[in-house]
Amino acid sequence: MEWTQKIFKELTVQNFEDLVHAVFQYQIKHCSVYSDYVLALNREVPSCIEDIPFLPISFFKTHKVVSSETFTRGESVFKSSGTQGIRSQHFVKDIMLYEASFQKTFEYFIGKPDSFVILGLLPNYMEQGDSSLVYMVSVLMRKSGSQHSKFILNTPEEIPKLIKAAKKEGRRVLLFGVSYSLLDLIELKIDLSSCVVIETGGMKGRRKELSKAEMHKLLCKELNIPKLYSEYGMTELLSQGYCQEDLIFQAPPWLKVFFRDPSDPLTLNNGMKSSGLNIIDLANVYSCSFIATDDLGIKRGGGFEILGRIQNTDIRGCNLLIE
Repeated sequence: MEWTQKIFKELTVQNFEDLVHAVFQYQIKHCSVYSDYVLALNREVPSCIEDIPFLPISFFKTHKVVSSETFTRGESVFKSSGTQGIRSQHFVKDIMLYEASFQKTFEYFIGKPDSFVILGLLPNYMEQGDSSLVYMVSVLMRKSGSQHSKFILNTPEEIPKLIKAAKKEGRRVLLFGVSYSLLDLIELKIDLSSCVVIETGGMKGRRKELSKAEMHKLLCKELNIPKLYSEYGMTELLSQGYCQEDLIFQAPPWLKVFFRDPSDPLTLNNGMKSSGLNIIDLANVYSCSFIATDDLGIKRGGGFEILGRIQNTDIRGCNLLIE
């Protein structure tokens, strides 16, 4: 409860850096994977948050990244989609902290869950199981309070009926959908003009890859979507970002994005060119809050745009800890 209070109720622009340093000290003390990594770097104690080392995200595939003296199995273990082999694992000690993070972020960028009938079109995540995204959407469905909120598996043709049912309740349908499943709706000529649509990720090898701009343009045109949102999240983080048609993601106050040399998690830059993304996620207090992701992006005003993934690159530091 102490960390939840500090992160979601007491956090301000003024005390953000102090809280980041407090989390860093906590994780150096309680997360052996992270503390061993920092020790192996042989660097001075960071005097500012820009100097804090970021753990390569691949460690979630090869190590149990936990940050608690009392942590055993955890309340939940979330796993990545595993489209490239080994699945990352995120051991979550306090599931209520995760719920607080995604609910507050959703309400800030999208709205109150009870304003919507919430549908999930996430077949690959449902099939593989242990998905943090499925968990998030299922909780938001419950919070919506509508009997019509549900996951759509093999019956996308029922979406028009659910749109009508939502209208009778005085609500709009909010549809979370993985990219390729949303593209499949084009063949069914489903009209989503009255819906809020949030796409949640790439093709997962199911379709020809499109740029996010190309995909948004196609979906908006063919499905009559007036405004298409995207959600930025991953198994290894307990916080999310959202963007609208401008494709510029915004993050909640407890998540901060830094930009780096794509092959080096230790060398930051100003984000004015294609860069790797380093992320501080304070909601990760019980795992590791300082993550060097495999995503490429660029700074856009107060937000960031995703450009793709770092391909076939060994991020410096990954070989510092070998079990």
